Order: sequence, then structure tokens, then C-alpha cells
Amino acid sequence: AVGWTALALLTLVSPAGAVARWREEGRVAVWLRVPILQSGFVAAAASQGFAFHHAEQGSSTLTLWLGEGPSRLPVYATHQLGVAVQHRLHTSLIFFPPIQTINAWKFPGGLSNPGEDIGDTAVREVFEETGIKSEFKSILSVRQQHEHPGAFGKSDMYIICRLEPSSFDISFCQQECLRCEWMALDEVARTKQATPITSNVAKLLLYGYREGFDKIDITMREFPAVYPGLFYKLYHRELPESYRNIT
Repeated sequence: AVGWTALALLTLVSPAGAVARWREEGRVAVWLRVPILQSGFVAAAASQGFAFHHAEQGSSTLTLWLGEGPSRLPVYATHQLGVAVQHRLHTSLIFFPPIQTINAWKFPGGLSNPGEDIGDTAVREVFEETGIKSEFKSILSVRQQHEHPGAFGKSDMYIICRLEPSSFDISFCQQECLRCEWMALDEVARTKQATPITSNVAKLLLYGYREGFDKIDITMREFPAVYPGLFYKLYHRELPESYRNIT
């Protein structure tokens, strides 16, 4: 249940009755948007387990997780960061997600947790979705999209990474994947069943295999920050050693 639909049900029946109905319908989560002038509903919703997700000038949004285990709902975006790509020699790991605006093959990936490095997100998400262990190698490209519906209308940054697998047997998460398989890169590049970003990244990987990954990789180096005890990661094309050692 989402937004006004959830609020309308809460106004028609008791909060406990509304939650019972959502459970009967098999809902796994409820998003409740409450206009600021109807904020009295917040206390009633909180009594049934709702918690604040975020607030803007004219409304607040609460969530209730009804599924098994800990909540898988994303935290609110200040900016949204997603990853990843997984590959092995001449093939790439792709999967068919169960809920999308279109049915198409895509690379595994997901949202970065607060304080999580890009490469760590990529490795974690690929493992959670496919059961494949891997190591972060480089960034390949960045997709920027504003007013992203999946980021609450905020801007979305999707970081495409290159990973090197250390395991190959797929054991995918059935809650997040309908199918998952290794597919030849040239097939991914040509299939009409892939999203545009998937087919274009496959072409980029093909170029890297044939001409050398040094032509496409954006690598990472860590440096001490100006703030004592803190470090940052700088991503850029690989510098020749003669330039790295300039003092």
C-alpha cells in the first residue's frame, strides 16, 4: 500500500484493522504519506509499528515492514548511489528482477548503505543477489538521472563497477531475482531483452577485453584527508608511475 491509499484506509477503519487487512492481502510493506495538516494520524500509525522514513515541507512519510526478517526498505535519499557489474572471461553475470517497469536483463546491484564505499557496495550486493563472491577492480562509468521515481524524486547516481569473481556457482535470491545466469558479453550487447545501460556496459567490457582494461578502468587510490584521522578515496584513470611519483 502506498501514500494516499494507505491513509484513506486508515481513515475508514481502525489502524489495527488496516494493518490486519494489509497482512491478509500479503503486503510486505506499507508506505504512508501524511499531509502536514493531517499529522494527527502519525500517532495512530506509530501505535501499529509505523516509523518515520522522511519528511518534507508539506508532508511526512512513514513505513511499516510486514515481511519476514529485517526491513529491506531503502533509507531516505539525500542522494542515491547504486552499483554494479560482475564479469568473468568473456561473460557477465546478469539477472531478471521480479519487479521492474519493464522486464529485461540487468546487472546485479543495489543501493549503497550510509558510510559504505562504492566497491564494498558492489561486492556485497552481487553476493546478496547471486551468491557469487568477488573483488572490486574498477569503476567503468556513471549514470546520472534526476527526478528518479525510485529515489523519491531525488537525483540518482548509479556507479557501474568491474568485479572479478572468486566463485562461479550461482545461488540467487529468489526474492530479488526471477532468473540469474552467466551470459556471453557479445550476447548481452546484442539482446533486445537487456536494458540500454546493460547492453552499453557490455559493449564497454568487450572493448576492455579486446583492447585492454587500462583504456576503460577508473581506479581508486586512498589519501589522508585534511581532517586528522580521516581518509578519502580518489577515483581516476590510472596514472603512469612516472607521473604518480612526481614530487
